[in-house]
Amino acid sequence: MTSSQRGRGRLAAVSLAIGALVLSACSSGGGKSGDEPLENKPDKNRAENYSLGTAADSAGPAPEVPGAKKGGTVNVLQRDAFTYLDPAQIYYADMLTVQMLYNRSLTSYKIDAKGRVKLVGDLATDTGKSSDGGKTWTYTLKDNLKFEDGSPITSADVRQSVERLYAKWATDGPLYIPQWLSGEGQSFRKALPDGPYKGKHLPKDVLDTPDDKTIVFHFKEPHADTPYAVAMPNIGAVPSDGKKDTGDKYTNHPVSSGPYKIEKLNPDKSLTLVRNPEWDPKTDPVRHQYPDKFDIRFGIQEPDSARRLLADRGSDKQTMSFTNAVTLEAGEEVANDPGTKSRTFLEVQPYVDYMAINMDRIKDKKVREAIAYAMPNAQILGQFGGKRAGQVAGNLVAPSLAGWKDFDPFGKTKKGNEGGDIKKARQLLKEAGKEGQEIVYAYPNTTEYQNVSLVVAKALKAAGFKVERKEIDSNNYTTEIAKVDNGFDIYRVSWGADWPVGSTVVPQLFDSKAVADGSQNYWHLKDGKVDAEIARILKIADVEKASGEWVTLANKILTDDVPGVPLFYNRQWSIWGSGLGGITYHPVYGTANPTGVYVK
Repeated sequence: MTSSQRGRGRLAAVSLAIGALVLSACSSGGGKSGDEPLENKPDKNRAENYSLGTAADSAGPAPEVPGAKKGGTVNVLQRDAFTYLDPAQIYYADMLTVQMLYNRSLTSYKIDAKGRVKLVGDLATDTGKSSDGGKTWTYTLKDNLKFEDGSPITSADVRQSVERLYAKWATDGPLYIPQWLSGEGQSFRKALPDGPYKGKHLPKDVLDTPDDKTIVFHFKEPHADTPYAVAMPNIGAVPSDGKKDTGDKYTNHPVSSGPYKIEKLNPDKSLTLVRNPEWDPKTDPVRHQYPDKFDIRFGIQEPDSARRLLADRGSDKQTMSFTNAVTLEAGEEVANDPGTKSRTFLEVQPYVDYMAINMDRIKDKKVREAIAYAMPNAQILGQFGGKRAGQVAGNLVAPSLAGWKDFDPFGKTKKGNEGGDIKKARQLLKEAGKEGQEIVYAYPNTTEYQNVSLVVAKALKAAGFKVERKEIDSNNYTTEIAKVDNGFDIYRVSWGADWPVGSTVVPQLFDSKAVADGSQNYWHLKDGKVDAEIARILKIADVEKASGEWVTLANKILTDDVPGVPLFYNRQWSIWGSGLGGITYHPVYGTANPTGVYVK
């Protein structure tokens, strides 16, 4: 997944990969609500914070939020209008957040008061039952599930949510499930080119609905991650009656299965959500229905929202943002105001920023190691606001992933290495006989990255490199660096997991099959041993065991191949009005979690 600009992290990119480059200005997070943990190392190992829930965990209602009240309106300030409301097309963090209020998927994330994440059944009674060595997954729907019009939610509606992803217009959302069912890349569309809209369906030996309560997925290969994949918003329920699913126009008013429904959408300006009386809290282990209404306004820039929420006047007391962050301009004032402590959080997101090294051009491992040691991680992070914007990274995967372990082979979190280990870098470059090696460094022409380029060039020159800086129009940056023959030696990229398992990071970034124009192996790593390990781990049926294996492989890639330099883990710094309660952090989406918010 890519974390695209600040406040709009994408939980995947086109194709099976979940990500792309992100030009994030990095107001993103790590810490505990109301605290300000700004040390380099994570406050705790998040590997302990993720687990699969039981059927009992999947039962509703969700635990009550202490002090919560019913009634009132929650105002929401957003920089960007939601490109889509149709769950089939949702992949960015802002839209992932809002859909939680009106859309339910087969599974979902249950987050407790300590921030621990448990994957549970949402529409389904549990996280699924596997058979046939992990190729077949069966889900059973709960009783009393209804759409906003009172019609029952059946297995046919879940099938509709899956089969509509085969239609040509469904291009922007995650495609794991249809690709696992029917083929990689875009080849899966051949199995049902018109989706379900001409009365055809996938064969029963691919997707079966033997009764109104049962859905059976028959994948081509084992997929231990299926419980997480069906938590994506597009594997839920869409009416299959042939009337309400209007294809690519469904985004104008998706039919609600959650606690809120769409009352009014004013494109590019506002969205109003009101209570859905057909939602049954006894079926929902995740969501509440405290406010009467969510009034969401678009076009509110982050400096403006931060100032308004800091001032905390009038209706802004009942105001929050899903993804707008506290900016550098307002940061010191927010940090120094004791009145904001109980209404802010600073949390590590699932996004990691890297400096990619083009291995087609920099073939000598010692030269790549010299670049890694010379990279001034903390000084780079300082251009975005320092420790409140992110946390210096030592390894390739974020601490929000299950199985994560602290790993820092290049000493990036070591005190005194804020500007890189120049002495070590010079030594390696000399050993390689490459003193004076030329480096073509590409970066986007934003103010932040122009400043970063100066910091990076200075460190590399001190290490003995000659540096040529190449400024690229930020609108074309991702396209240019994603070309295999891009003509650059180093360039910044960013990535995050679609769910908290390394299977949504390592294969996408490091499999040699992903070396292609527009793909995500930005470093052009082609290592047969890595490919073989990826293939092996993908076949592990136990997702918890596989989680640790992905982290181990990522650490091995970093030291054995040195394809790039992990720079920092993004952080999300959020603030809300004093008249709201129940706002928490969603560690999977990297945003404010609105499912338990209430008006005081």
